Amino acid sequence: MFAKIQITGKITVKTGMHIGGSSAFAAIGAVDSPVMRDVWTNQPMIPGSSLKGKLRTLLAKELAGRDGRLPNSPDKDCEPLLRLFGCAVKDHVKCSRIQISDMFLLNYNELRQRGLSSSTEVKFENTIDRLTAKATPRQIERAVRGSEFGLNMIYELSDDKAVEDFRNLALGMKLLTYDYIGGHGSRGYGKIDFSDLSCRLVAGNADSNLVSSLSQIISQVSDDAE
Repeated sequence: MFAKIQITGKITVKTGMHIGGSSAFAAIGAVDSPVMRDVWTNQPMIPGSSLKGKLRTLLAKELAGRDGRLPNSPDKDCEPLLRLFGCAVKDHVKCSRIQISDMFLLNYNELRQRGLSSSTEVKFENTIDRLTAKATPRQIERAVRGSEFGLNMIYELSDDKAVEDFRNLALGMKLLTYDYIGGHGSRGYGKIDFSDLSCRLVAGNADSNLVSSLSQIISQVSDDAE
């Protein structure tokens, strides 16, 4: 059995989100910590690797067992995660079953219509030395609240583990709505929601009832958020 299932939807930013880009060539007076941007539009983006890594880490913690200890390497994750996200151990290499594309801003025009002059904002942060009271200010760029990004994932169906894989994927996405993506989450950055989630068969052959069941599993993530 071989098939590819496409998962689509939207990610909505609920609080300012910072996924950092390079500041190696920043001019004097520029933002200290800029966001990752799409080179074609110069708008903020969410790298697929950022979402995939966060989902895997959250699931690794959730499935770690009673002690809740995170394995010291992704290659030592439990079998369901190695199957879903892959493994790079020599002689035991497993390809990831889930491919997550980079996510690009969908609603720039809507943000402009709301009166925003930019799709990002600059937040000034300060650290204060407890002993000397010396302040160390810095500027952090964030994708603004209300930004929407297009979600596009491909799952490769090759055996009878698809339902378990989708349940774990949906669990990871649900956990992420209670966590954050990007940096500075302890300061309130990076809260997101998923919406309009659905699945469809895009290649190969798969039972229509199975595809429908997978779609129901993944759509429950956004249904629970409503």
